[in-house]
Amino acid sequence: MAKYLLKVSYSAQGLKGVMKSGGTSRVKAVEHALAGVGGSLESFYFAFGGDDVYVIADVPDHAAAMAMAAAVASSGAISSYETVVLLSPSEVDDAMKVAVDYAPPGS
Repeated sequence: MAKYLLKVSYSAQGLKGVMKSGGTSRVKAVEHALAGVGGSLESFYFAFGGDDVYVIADVPDHAAAMAMAAAVASSGAISSYETVVLLSPSEVDDAMKVAVDYAPPGS
């Protein structure tokens, strides 16, 4: 499973829904949606500032993450949605062992 950080901001419509149904109902809704694409919820936090919600999710692959993003972002309840791929330290170690034949501009 791949791990993703989802950064979400609600629209006015979405905030009205949170005000009506509460925060824990959103956690349940996200758990349900993630399970539908074969994923699971690691953590869910509300915040204030640039984003309203931060979610860390385990999702099978990029296609499932894209399906989740499309469903949520097209709902009208979201003003912005960003998916960030998260890498473990061991994945970074593996990546640093890959040889890349790259020439920077001007070389």
